[in-house]
Amino acid sequence: MAISAQTNTTLQAIAQVLSSRDGFVICGHVNPDGDCVGSQLALANALRALGKTATCVFAQDIPHESTLACLPGFDGIIPSSEYAGSVDTFIAVDVSDAKRMGDAAKLFESASFRIIIDHHEVDTCISELNYVEPDAASTSMIVWELIGYLEVEHDPDAAACAYVGLMTDTGRFQFQNTDARAFSAAAEMVKSGADPSSLSTAIYQNRTRASVSLEHIMLGNVIYDDEKKFVVSWVSRDDMESVGAKRSDAESLIDTLRSIRGIRVACMLRGEDGCVRGSLRAKDGTDVARIARMYGGGGHVAASGFTIHDTMDAARNSVLATLEKELS
Repeated sequence: MAISAQTNTTLQAIAQVLSSRDGFVICGHVNPDGDCVGSQLALANALRALGKTATCVFAQDIPHESTLACLPGFDGIIPSSEYAGSVDTFIAVDVSDAKRMGDAAKLFESASFRIIIDHHEVDTCISELNYVEPDAASTSMIVWELIGYLEVEHDPDAAACAYVGLMTDTGRFQFQNTDARAFSAAAEMVKSGADPSSLSTAIYQNRTRASVSLEHIMLGNVIYDDEKKFVVSWVSRDDMESVGAKRSDAESLIDTLRSIRGIRVACMLRGEDGCVRGSLRAKDGTDVARIARMYGGGGHVAASGFTIHDTMDAARNSVLATLEKELS
């Protein structure tokens, strides 16, 4: 990959540095998804196979009742606030902005050496080694390719973690970022021991009853725009408390909205303390990352997120107006 404003190194060069250093802290972004956690665990697995010390940390608190708990090594991830000691090498995966590292930003800033591996487009490099490849389907796929440059075999645990990262960030291999390279990497992961059936079941066929109840509420709130072909829905914090739902129970709701026939863009809003979290999905090439950036968020062309620090009513009205204006 060519050197650019967001990439100042190669995977081969990163592999050489990893081989020469011993202690690593690996972190992702706040509200970690499958690609984030899968990338952390796959890379930590490979480093430990080389005899290195690798500690995975959450940017903030441990996600409760996450479906990602099925991943080998998940139980060993600690909140960054609990990490004690100095940091020799800090590796940030699936995140290129220290502001999205939460409590781990302090570790990032204090580290002797820093490496970033990501596929979210950024403007500048903020670490000694910055590898950002926006065309890659997932960060876990990049990590998988990086492991190939290390003197270690791909093992089933690393393969499972990387596969979940790739599967989730391509929307079960359905999003527009799903290309031949992604399928080739997935095939390698399966060959190395990843089990597509069991992993898909653990992630996608493992909903709680609270999640189903929450979907019932969400479907009652749906607003359609037939002219611009978008759909918006929401669940409030009170809605979630009424059915005993956790944040993870709301994660699949956006997929239900996206699946509606004739819809170009889907938006799901979820109420939290003092803010509203928004998820955007596109089916026709519409750049929803551009819309997310209007609210200080970001992500990918087909899948992005944002946060609005306001009431649900205000956030919903703002998003409806923005989608009406921006979708031509």
